[in-house]
Amino acid sequence: MREHTTFGIGGPAAGFHFPDSRSELGKLLKYAKAEELPVYYVGSGSNLLVSDEGFDGIVISIAKTFTDLDIRADGSVFCEAGVMTGKFVRDISRAGFTGVETLSGVPGTVGGALVMNAGAFGHEISEHLRQVTVLRLNGEERVYKKAELNFAYRESSFQEGEFIISAEFKFPAGDITEIRNRQEMASLKRRKHQPLKYRSAGSIFKNPPSFAAGYLIEQTGLKGARSGDAMISGRHANFIVNLGKATAENVMELIKRARKRVSEQFDIRLELEIELLGFSRKMLTKYALSTV
Repeated sequence: MREHTTFGIGGPAAGFHFPDSRSELGKLLKYAKAEELPVYYVGSGSNLLVSDEGFDGIVISIAKTFTDLDIRADGSVFCEAGVMTGKFVRDISRAGFTGVETLSGVPGTVGGALVMNAGAFGHEISEHLRQVTVLRLNGEERVYKKAELNFAYRESSFQEGEFIISAEFKFPAGDITEIRNRQEMASLKRRKHQPLKYRSAGSIFKNPPSFAAGYLIEQTGLKGARSGDAMISGRHANFIVNLGKATAENVMELIKRARKRVSEQFDIRLELEIELLGFSRKMLTKYALSTV
């Protein structure tokens, strides 16, 4: 899995598949359900930490295959879940529609962005959503209207075993110069403040109410702290970077350290924004975390 995550960390999965159609994906899900095999959906592998032991199940990615993006003259957009968020933002902005340009630089796929309700600079991907089509483990498709879904900060109500395959949006027209300026400002802020030189999984923790997680960690003096080849970034303390050969346990040690220091100094419990995959119950108990 280290070859399939932006962190560059993780042991082997039992299987890794790129289904090239809804039919093939449906057959794969039915097989996994019949054989009682765990299934995990991954986009581009951002926002994910996989254990050093790997994952004893099937990992499915549609990042290379479900990539249709259709932007219509009225601002309605059909997007398959494997489209990279960067392309989604870029193409919609170039077409003169507004509402998504501040997500410029957000990693991953549109499907993954919807699951975690990705956002940046006060805007979230769910704002202009109209409906989402998912595929369930039994091969059944279901269409959710936006009103049937619940979105919150870095959360959505999609159920375990539901795989997003496409979504439809409606964006308003905007001034192309203002759109471009907001897009460039968002990109500039990311380049200035985020450690893009090294591999990472993006923000490690959710921002607690009224605070930025990076600020809290910085105040504890943990910027630059290391465990093996994992380091709390000196540029942005809510990023843990892989300096080359970091292990999942190195990252978990820094997560534990940051949570402990912030809890002691501010009485705030930081919650993970990244997802964890393949960790044993013993390891999770050690670090007081939960996962699939």
